[in-house]
Amino acid sequence: MNAAFDADTAPLAIANVSRRTFLQGASALGGLVLALGYTAALRAEDPPKYGADAMPHGWVDNPLVFVSIGEDGIVSIVCHRSEMGQGVRTSLPLIVADELEADWARVRVVQAPGDEPRYGNQDTDGSRSVRHFFMPMRRCGAAARQMLEAAAAAHWQVPLGEVQAKNHEVVHGATGRRLGYGELAKAAAGMPLPAPDAIRLKDPSEFRYIGTGKLDLVDAQGIVAGTAQYGVDTRLPGMLYAVVARPQVAGGKVVSFDGADALKLPGVVRVVQIEATPGAPYFNPLGGVAVIASNTWAAIQGRSALKIVWDDGPNAGYDSDAYRATLEAAARKPARVVRDDGDFAAAAAAAGKRISAEYYLPHLAHASMEPPAACARIEGGKCEVWGGFQSPQSVRNLTAERLGIPVEDVTVHVTLLGGAFGRKSKCDFAIEAAVLSKAMDGRPVQVAWTREDDLRNDYFHTVSVEHLEAGVDTGGLPVAWLHRTVAPTIDSTFDAAARMQSWELGMGAINVPFAIPNIRIENPEAIAHTRIGWFRSVSNIPHAFAVQSFVAELAAAAGRDPKDFLLEVIGPARIVAAQMLSDTYNDGESPERYPVDIGRLRGVVELAAKQAGWGRTLPRGGGLGIAAHYSFVSYVAAVVEVAIDADGALTIPRVDIAIDCGATINPDRVRSQLEGACVMGVSAAMTGAITFKAGRAQQENFHQYEVTRMHEAPREVRVHIVPGDYGRPLGGVGEPGVPPVLPALCNAIFAATGKRIRQLPVGDQLKA
Repeated sequence: MNAAFDADTAPLAIANVSRRTFLQGASALGGLVLALGYTAALRAEDPPKYGADAMPHGWVDNPLVFVSIGEDGIVSIVCHRSEMGQGVRTSLPLIVADELEADWARVRVVQAPGDEPRYGNQDTDGSRSVRHFFMPMRRCGAAARQMLEAAAAAHWQVPLGEVQAKNHEVVHGATGRRLGYGELAKAAAGMPLPAPDAIRLKDPSEFRYIGTGKLDLVDAQGIVAGTAQYGVDTRLPGMLYAVVARPQVAGGKVVSFDGADALKLPGVVRVVQIEATPGAPYFNPLGGVAVIASNTWAAIQGRSALKIVWDDGPNAGYDSDAYRATLEAAARKPARVVRDDGDFAAAAAAAGKRISAEYYLPHLAHASMEPPAACARIEGGKCEVWGGFQSPQSVRNLTAERLGIPVEDVTVHVTLLGGAFGRKSKCDFAIEAAVLSKAMDGRPVQVAWTREDDLRNDYFHTVSVEHLEAGVDTGGLPVAWLHRTVAPTIDSTFDAAARMQSWELGMGAINVPFAIPNIRIENPEAIAHTRIGWFRSVSNIPHAFAVQSFVAELAAAAGRDPKDFLLEVIGPARIVAAQMLSDTYNDGESPERYPVDIGRLRGVVELAAKQAGWGRTLPRGGGLGIAAHYSFVSYVAAVVEVAIDADGALTIPRVDIAIDCGATINPDRVRSQLEGACVMGVSAAMTGAITFKAGRAQQENFHQYEVTRMHEAPREVRVHIVPGDYGRPLGGVGEPGVPPVLPALCNAIFAATGKRIRQLPVGDQLKA
């Protein structure tokens, strides 16, 4: 890697300078430095922005991609998204490298620090990274390639059309002369940046890396060898270690504490109270009492010795069983109407039969393999923070706010994330580290959460009750559809008064893609009594579970094959009207650019069924279940095979899962993400549940909050990818595999046993 590369010296955006002066300062670096993007000011008068042009949460909508080429020929590519196992530190740079015609062996990946003005949105969630930045990264690589070609043509004094970049060199076709990228880097820095409409992208037939799946993960060797650096691996000179006693009830606070016994223990340095932030939780620390020590074990022992009097606050009475009854009562009464097509009441009354069902899903915890951990150091009034963060710019902004310093004085270093699933978008653990470093006069302090901390004090996936009714015709097909979905909303994390789902409704409830003339969707109120946060696939999970389970129930009532019935309910291939799909209900994407294509949804159902051998004869106790779902602008269907013995023990011999996400940039990562989604979906369905008594989570570690073990996981996961073309917008991959797995599994259980699963987790229901 070019040792002179420094992201802090990189320019901001094309709009701020002329093309000739855009690369000023590059000669000091000895090479080419490129940032390609367009500022919000340039597009202030444009039509409403969607997707990458209107990045979520109000951060800067300026996707910048940085490239530097040193005189040694090393190409450094900045990755501005966080790596948590999805392969983004490979997938995004390989797009640049392909268009750049770079030799992958001479590419180095540089992790971007948290810096909103420079890199734009860095929030790694919503299955957005590759689909939002595929084209900007292509353009960045292509622009750099054209500047290298221009430099070579000028050097040889030949027409530009006679030279071509190929595999880290520029070649003069007429004479065979060659110049390496390192030789050209300095001259290329003086070339004008191509105008936006002059950037020449490769034809996809010329791709060397994109879509091939030929490249190993850039972090693979370090992960396998145990040298990869995660948040908890941070080590700084003079570093101290801390654990925090936090209120076990959301909204609780410290009344008083006595740390005398803790301070007597070897290694304990200090006991510090962290003040809670009033109001909605947001991403702020819960508050509590921290024990700071020379090592983590001493801090844990010191915490056990603390004497704390707690005020449990307004959620002290939170009880899962009682709250379930409250949700069920709300789900059985008319509520706020959020979609109303046709006349449900009249159509249901006129139907030959009316069928209803209710589904319950409990809270889930993220339980990422690496619990939250962060380190902070304050020197000269400036703060540095290290950790595995999905949203490094929120770390920067909220740390600055908490410390009362300018945001420019906070630097965020992003390590690898040992799993996240949405939890590490919330930076409460980073702020804790900064507060404690300040208390220790700037000395570096690492805060580590134990597994017990992680499960007790998570931002939990919401609990929900899903109530469905259908009026069916004489053939059993629904002509009227009612869905009441009631759950505490994630908005409660930001607004304590929030009572109703908002954007969650667009995750498979309000936008149910069925050819039913009379559809009514309602949303009752629900009060949050704990911290609620996004979880892998978010509310697509409860909505898909309920909707796809209910369709299977209707099929059974009609005596129909579940796959054929599902396809008939989905209806013929068609494009869902754009006016029905506002950006709120299409994953924030333009309804014109990403219309819902029912033909593609049908396609994955048919593909998964075909590959699974749908309809084949299974041994006694065997069953196949099918489900499909549209989320994160991708289409996924799953067929799960189960085998259940006489004692109710369940095994999963095979899962066939099909995805249509458009073109695949890194097919190996698509397969890996879907394999992981199958395991995570099975885990959520079979054993996942966080319950509450007296406001406290009752599960503390993996002996109580079980995740799927190897012997319980699907024996075989077969991933089927629908080929896509690069002229079609890309869909997401990281999250959309999870939702159909739960209902497909439960539908398979019904096929095998005749038992209908309407509440999760499945647990011991098969043994009843």
